[in-house]
Amino acid sequence: MTLEALRQAIDGIDDRIHDLLMERAQWVLKVGELKEKSSQSPMFYRPEREAGIHRRLEARHQGPLPVAAVHRVFREIISASLNLEKHLSVVYLGPEATFTHQAAIKQFGSSFRMVPAASIPDVFHEVEVGRADFGVTPVESSAEGVVNHTLKRLADSPLRICGEIFLPVIHTLLSQETTLDQVQWVFGHPQVLDQCRTWLATHLPGVTLKEEESTARSVLRARETAHSAAIAGVYAADAYGLNLLAEHVQDQAGNENRFLVIGRHDPARSGYDKTSILFSFSDQPGFLHKVLGIFANRGINLSAIQSIPSQGKAWEYIFFLDFDGHRQDPEPASALAEMGAMTGVDVKVLGSFPRPVQ
Repeated sequence: MTLEALRQAIDGIDDRIHDLLMERAQWVLKVGELKEKSSQSPMFYRPEREAGIHRRLEARHQGPLPVAAVHRVFREIISASLNLEKHLSVVYLGPEATFTHQAAIKQFGSSFRMVPAASIPDVFHEVEVGRADFGVTPVESSAEGVVNHTLKRLADSPLRICGEIFLPVIHTLLSQETTLDQVQWVFGHPQVLDQCRTWLATHLPGVTLKEEESTARSVLRARETAHSAAIAGVYAADAYGLNLLAEHVQDQAGNENRFLVIGRHDPARSGYDKTSILFSFSDQPGFLHKVLGIFANRGINLSAIQSIPSQGKAWEYIFFLDFDGHRQDPEPASALAEMGAMTGVDVKVLGSFPRPVQ
């Protein structure tokens, strides 16, 4: 076949894809109408339904297009479709182009209205009072550990965990300049600069490192200062109009940040779920071992356990536990019931949600 004939064949496929997208949109509108009629407060975004779509597509996937690309395409299709049913908003720890902003877009696509918040408590508050449908907040870094502000708000808030997002830590060097040899200063958050010291010493020996209170402030300084650069995520290049001088400037590959999606409703079972709880107990020898044994005896896998100091009394702690399964699954439900019946143990289920599809 000639090049022109191949392009015409692709154009024909594009037309069919477009027609199918429009047909899908019509069915989505019918779903939205049915939801409005059948419920006083319909749930338009169903994390378990979206996770099921992605897993079904991954199971049937074959061919040269990477499955990750298929996930990205359908995430945008689902995002646009949901906003045909209802315009939904997501509040995230800002400002624009932070890792949390990237995580929010990864989870919800680009059709949701994204609203930055100045602090983690503000993210929770906006969802609690109904000004946002969902929130995205950082909870853990593989390099720096847990984010205590998020754990403390989870302990006090009526909101539920609806999902989690894992985002690789990829630092980039951004600047008004066009080549590395023009850079004399590099701005960055202290932790970020520390994660990139070897790269900076190798590729920019002799430059002056300037610590800033946030990555966003670093990017603004680089935009305002000649012969300077900032270390930030790749989204910041377009958001702040800067050139991308180098990618993957972090010294250690494989680091990830973990984020939580918070909302006012519990996701239903998807078949591939995780549950997060918090618990506290009176100070007795071996009590934590007894609590964890409840899960071990049922063969329930624990994926994380963290602790933070209790606000009530010195040297007492609140424990946060993640385990496989939904709170309504038989074994997890039995374990939670046994925990709740123990004298001196307080348990709060923070949420059951689909495990992320990468």
